[in-house]
Amino acid sequence: MSDIKEIGCDEALHRLFEYLDRELDAARHAEMEQHLHTCRACYSRAEFEKRLKGKLGALSVEQTPSEFAQRIRGLLRRF
Repeated sequence: MSDIKEIGCDEALHRLFEYLDRELDAARHAEMEQHLHTCRACYSRAEFEKRLKGKLGALSVEQTPSEFAQRIRGLLRRF
């Protein structure tokens, strides 16, 4: 018997972006893999989001002005 808990579509969609960003622990990742393997609707949604994320990532090739980057780093250091 497998230790992987079955999850439903609501739970899978709730975890989708953490899954795509590889932020889930091993057990939850395995649950997502199992669900996406058996659910065509959630698999299609995951593929769409993965491709969209890739396309958006490819658009962000513009360099940030150094003054802006320094200002952001300074603000982050304060927090």
